[in-house]
Amino acid sequence: MVDEIKVKITAGRGGNGCVAFEKGPGKKGVSGGDGGNGGSVYMEAVSDLSALRNYRFKKEFQAENGQDGRNKLLAGKNGEDLILKVPIGTVAHNLDAEEDLELTEVGQKVRLAKGGKGGRGNWHFRTAERQSPDFAEQGRSEESFDYHIELKLIADIGFIGLPSAGKSSLLNAFTRARAKVAAYPFTTLEPNLGVYHTPNRQIILADIPGLIEGAHKGKGLGDKFLRHIQRTKYLFHCISSESEDLAGDYQAIRAELRDYDTKLAKKSECIILTKVDLLDEATLNAKVETLKKINPCVFPASVLELETLEAIKEFIQKVVEEN
Repeated sequence: MVDEIKVKITAGRGGNGCVAFEKGPGKKGVSGGDGGNGGSVYMEAVSDLSALRNYRFKKEFQAENGQDGRNKLLAGKNGEDLILKVPIGTVAHNLDAEEDLELTEVGQKVRLAKGGKGGRGNWHFRTAERQSPDFAEQGRSEESFDYHIELKLIADIGFIGLPSAGKSSLLNAFTRARAKVAAYPFTTLEPNLGVYHTPNRQIILADIPGLIEGAHKGKGLGDKFLRHIQRTKYLFHCISSESEDLAGDYQAIRAELRDYDTKLAKKSECIILTKVDLLDEATLNAKVETLKKINPCVFPASVLELETLEAIKEFIQKVVEEN
């Protein structure tokens, strides 16, 4: 999934006004028409999270210029607007104007660059003293900006944790997602989304690729992944039951959240101890108690023991309704 691009956005230039005259019986004399307005560039939110892929290999986008005015007071045609379809959750950083534009609803549209206004033809410059002006107005120049456009997922629930913590398996278990699952780190290299259907609504779940120490500095592409957590309403912190240092694993991820954005560390979260089918009852109870000293909200879970997922499903519905 392409989740960020850098592009130059240029609107259309306004068409020039026309200098024209008509001679002969019944003619109006001065007859230069106005130039057309240049097209503007917009971005519009769509539900397709892969929409940025369409712009992966193109770095410059320009709307159509307005046409010049013509004789007989005919105005030039306005330039066509250019609309870039982008995923919901996209933020466009204007690197020249230091302005951020974001789309949080499907169908929402914002303007990235405004087209230039068409120039007036010489018809407009007639006066009592100047009956035949031999000049017209030039079309106005277009806006042009460099943008960094990035996707920040909007999800109800985000699964976070170290690599191989079982996040993708949980996403697949709760939804119809088909996130790749394998017994090696960094199987997930891009965020995966799934929809958990309840009687009352659809809940969006996101599997965020595994984070490692230094993620907030970009190590392991971690800064890109952390960005997607910013708009997630609630976090499930997944910790593998195979870990020999549960508290250490937990604190490592918490530190990365805090160092990237202090607001992330304040998000509500619950711990899921994954792969509990590998543990005997005594060991399971001991590990759950260890985690409860860190966070009282702990769910043991295994995708091979579906009954362990039922309590989590109920909890998901509850927290989404409350947030």
